[in-house]
Amino acid sequence: MKVKESKGYRVFQVFNLLIMLFVVFVTLYPFLYLLAQSFSSEAAIYAGKVSFFPVDFTTRTYSIILGKQDFFVYYGNTVFYSVVGTVISLVGTAVLAYPLSKKRLVLNRFFTPFVVFTMFFAGGMIPNYVLVAQALHMRDTMWAIVIPGAISAYNVLLMKSFFAGLPDELEEAAAVDGMNAYGIFIKIIVPLSKPIIATMFLFYIVGIWNNWWSPFLYLDSKDKWPIALYLRQLIMGAMGTQEVGAGLDESSQIAATVKSACMVLTAAPIICVYPFIQKYFVQGMMMGSVKG
Repeated sequence: MKVKESKGYRVFQVFNLLIMLFVVFVTLYPFLYLLAQSFSSEAAIYAGKVSFFPVDFTTRTYSIILGKQDFFVYYGNTVFYSVVGTVISLVGTAVLAYPLSKKRLVLNRFFTPFVVFTMFFAGGMIPNYVLVAQALHMRDTMWAIVIPGAISAYNVLLMKSFFAGLPDELEEAAAVDGMNAYGIFIKIIVPLSKPIIATMFLFYIVGIWNNWWSPFLYLDSKDKWPIALYLRQLIMGAMGTQEVGAGLDESSQIAATVKSACMVLTAAPIICVYPFIQKYFVQGMMMGSVKG
C-alpha cells in the first residue's frame, strides 16, 4: 500500500534537492572552469570572458604539451610508480593491520601504540632525507618514491577496524578444516575485505599519482620524473616559455592556459578510475570507521 506523503515531507524533499544541487554546483564549478579555461584563447582569459564554456575554442596548449615526447615518458613513470607503490602499500598495510586486529594475540596491545605514535610525531624533512638518501642509499631510485611513505598509520587503523568486524567463527571453521594462518588470510579474509581494499587502493593511488614532493627531493635524473613534477615545472614557468613554446604566440598561449591544462591532464586518469570503485569506497569507509 502506497503511503501518502505529507505536505511537510514534500517541502523537505524539495529543500533537500535544492541543497544537493547547490553542493553539486559548488563541487563541479572549479573543474568546469579549469576545463573551459584550458580550451580558451589567451585573449578571452585575460579579458575575463571564460566561465563554464570555452571562448575562442582552441586546443593549441594541449597540442604543444602532448606533442612533447618526454611527456609520455613522465606519464609512464607515474603509472609505474602508482602501480608498484599501491601494491606495496596495500600489502604492507593489510599485513600490519590484520594481526593488530586480533585481540587474542599477546603483543597486539604492545605494537598498536607504536603505530598511533607515528600519527602525531614525525622525524621531519631533514632526518627523513638523511635516512632515505644516505642511510638507505635510495637517492635517485624509484624506491625512494614508493618505500618511505608506503604505509600510512591512519590507513592501518582503518583497515584494522574493518578486520576486527569480521566474525571470528569464519577463521575458527577454516582452522578446523586444516587451513593455516596464511591460508585463512589469503583465502578467507582478503575476499571478504573488498570494500576496505578498494578504499585503500583509492587513497594510495591518488596520493602517489599527485606526489611531486618526494621526486623533487630524491630524483636527480630527469628521465625518472613523474608527470606531477614535470607539470609543476611547467606551471612554475621554469620550462614553460623556454622549452615548450616554439614562438612568441605559443608561449603567450601556454602562459595563459598551461595551469588549467596541466590540472586537467593530471586529474583525468583518477577521475576515470573512481567510478569503478566508488561502490566499494563508501562501504569500506563506513565499516572501517565504525566497527572495532
